[in-house]
Amino acid sequence: MQGIILAAGKGSRLHPITLRRSKAMVPVLGKPLVERVMEDMYANGVDDFVLVVSVDDRDIVRYFRFESSLRVDVRFVYQTERLGMADALRKAAPLIEGDFVLSACDNLTSAEYVGQMLGAWAREPRPSAVLSLMPVSRDRISSTGIVELDGEWVTRIIEKPSLEEAPSNVSSLPLYCFGRAILDYLPLIQVSPRGEYELQDAIQMLIEREGRVRGVFVEQRLTVTGPADLLNINRLFLLSGGDHPQLAPQTVGPNTRLVTPLHIESGVVIGADCTIGPNVYIERDCQIGTGAYIRDAVILRGVEIPAGTRIVDQVVS
Repeated sequence: MQGIILAAGKGSRLHPITLRRSKAMVPVLGKPLVERVMEDMYANGVDDFVLVVSVDDRDIVRYFRFESSLRVDVRFVYQTERLGMADALRKAAPLIEGDFVLSACDNLTSAEYVGQMLGAWAREPRPSAVLSLMPVSRDRISSTGIVELDGEWVTRIIEKPSLEEAPSNVSSLPLYCFGRAILDYLPLIQVSPRGEYELQDAIQMLIEREGRVRGVFVEQRLTVTGPADLLNINRLFLLSGGDHPQLAPQTVGPNTRLVTPLHIESGVVIGADCTIGPNVYIERDCQIGTGAYIRDAVILRGVEIPAGTRIVDQVVS
């Protein structure tokens, strides 16, 4: 089974963080967000990936060719205009050889849940698709794809319905299992009022013509929309202890306290009399001035923190 990752999004709501890197490449404890998504698939035997990326995202291509420690095959296709998920999938279609898992680059669940999705894909009666589902609050219904269910089977999906149109409060998340049959419906999609080709339209055609679209509920997922989400996801990874702590600053001044959990990359210079931590991730090549106090924070690469600065619950870029 292949993994198809949609990673061409601009991430405008993450500005200024995404002025220097794509949303897919924002860091989660030293690894790009997109690689964290791929790790959950790799843990379930997926080692052949197609990434749909922006034509100007040179960082992601370079990273997976020269820096990533993930032992997988990665091929790239380019989405020249951001015209929706169905358009992105159509770009990847020539490289899709059979069954595949499709995910947005910022949709993190867990390796265990990806395993449940793959189990639902293999279980009889065999479905034509598996959707990842989660209930949402009433105020979010009109900003996501909403499904109608008959037991475990999805009988209808509507993209961003009004409250009056919505058949439920159950959202379809951007994580799916498909066979190649879904690709046949992509050319039939009409552009939506918001100027995009919606994948939900192809899924609805699949439901109507082939049926057997199974839903699997997830209890929790992480996504990165704004800086607060990036802060939260790094904090959760620090607290989970899933990665070995990294403390590799270039220099640490006298009387400075490092309070774990921490993740500090190489090339970081920390001055004297600082308190760093807990729950702090500092990306490479930062300079932390004398007497700085940093707690529950993400400091992105190359940042200079002036002496005496207090940073709490912030992302600094």
